[in-house]
Amino acid sequence: AMVAGAVERAVTSAALPAGVYGLLQSREPDISVALVRHPAIKAVGFTGSLCAGRALYDAAAARPYPIPVYAEMGSINPVVVLSDALITRTDAIAQGLSQSMILGVGQFCTQPGVVMIEGDATPFTAALVDALKSVESGTMLTSAISKNYQNGLDRLQSIPGVEPALRKDVDPGPGGSQAAAAVLTCGEETFLNHPELSDEVFGPATLIVSCKDRESVVRLVGELPGQLTATVHGTDTDMTSASTLLEVMGQIAGRLIINGFPTGVEVCNAMHHGGPYPATTEVRSTSVGTAAIARYARPLCYQNFSAALLPRELMNANPLGILRLVDDKRTREPIA
Repeated sequence: AMVAGAVERAVTSAALPAGVYGLLQSREPDISVALVRHPAIKAVGFTGSLCAGRALYDAAAARPYPIPVYAEMGSINPVVVLSDALITRTDAIAQGLSQSMILGVGQFCTQPGVVMIEGDATPFTAALVDALKSVESGTMLTSAISKNYQNGLDRLQSIPGVEPALRKDVDPGPGGSQAAAAVLTCGEETFLNHPELSDEVFGPATLIVSCKDRESVVRLVGELPGQLTATVHGTDTDMTSASTLLEVMGQIAGRLIINGFPTGVEVCNAMHHGGPYPATTEVRSTSVGTAAIARYARPLCYQNFSAALLPRELMNANPLGILRLVDDKRTREPIA
């Protein structure tokens, strides 16, 4: 009853003038579920864990009138390093990966969580560990996030065949939120036999998977659940035979990257920040970029309306001077 009352006051508060919205803060998950169930809520945006996102999605679907939930719930964002690039650019790729891993103490939804190596992963692992050795611990957003990060590393490291290449003991600090970068390693069979290695560990860690050949890389990528991003590092020589790999990556990810790193997104027309489940609950939507507005817009068609009845945005004279699509052409001109 207290939760329902708090939500009701937040949604219908008369203290808020029209067009101004309040912020309801709580550590109680029941608050989120109650918000999703409230009849005044027509759509939901969420970023967080798969468990919480799925709970909100299920609550929205169970309403008498279901509403859409645009939940972004986690991704390991695989990075594949092909053989020729591994030989010619090991240090450069390892340096770039290290910076991508530790950006924001690894608290990015596009943080590269798994690296698949076509060939011997030993030199690359050594280069990555060397690049990370001098990096100091960082402060995560909360002590709970830091604790979950450590627990996640412990969980992966407990799997037979998974070995730590870099794992530092860190003083959690007075706030209990300090964390350090970590690198774990395993072989392709271990990865295939333990689906939990595909679970996100939210923080500055990555798992390096050693694959004997290109076919093994393609097979492992194809076994992954939905991702926000998938990245390939390769030379021109590598790319001449990478079409199958790229095709498989396109089936599991919402954004493909060549010779770059997935962290960071640009708010622009071309950006797509989404992906197949469980990366998101709605594969056709993006949470970043100009197309994101479509998540909260409902189409409405005006047919046989006189000019006087049309909204200003659709009037022939275009009194607002906005850019419109008229007869398949974008224009600001009035309609004659």
